[in-house]
Amino acid sequence: MFYRPADGHGLPHNPFNAIVTPRPIGWISTRGSDGSDNLAPYSFFNGVAYVPPQVMFASTSTKPDRDGTKDSVANIRDTGVFCVNVVEYAMKDTMNQTSGEWSADTDEFALAQIDKADCSEINCARVAASPASLECRMTQITKIEGEANYVVFGEVVGVHLREDCIVDGIFDVLQYNPLTRLGYRDYSVVREKFSLKRPGE
Repeated sequence: MFYRPADGHGLPHNPFNAIVTPRPIGWISTRGSDGSDNLAPYSFFNGVAYVPPQVMFASTSTKPDRDGTKDSVANIRDTGVFCVNVVEYAMKDTMNQTSGEWSADTDEFALAQIDKADCSEINCARVAASPASLECRMTQITKIEGEANYVVFGEVVGVHLREDCIVDGIFDVLQYNPLTRLGYRDYSVVREKFSLKRPGE
């Protein structure tokens, strides 16, 4: 099968969503300029640099109570900071609860009964029980092709690691099992790992 996205795919659901997988989930917490907290998952998310450490996430839709985007991007535009919380398998249902089209004044921490903690370097809340949280200062918001497609880049200025996830000096993902996004309504979970040495190592 071959298709041009501009012409449509002819399938019941968009296959592009299932091709670039698995994708890590960035559970983005932000705080509005009015002090209200927001928490929402984004699966267009990844790390993009080591030194200094940087991450990105993309927002691709709108809400009627925001100006051409969603709560997370709107808050980051106002405050310049955000926090990325890692999602473990045990929190899958809680994370999913925060993915709804809630109004801008909804605190998803309270909605989903999630314990919050203060960030250390930025004025923002984080998911207290998350295996890891990355405190970020926004470096740029880039508008890309599409009506509501924005990519947010941030420099990581603070890192929280849950103590039980550190084993022999290594942050061990098998201690918490990362949740990953597949296509459609499908997810997966990391339960095993293996190592490969690069040529010459």
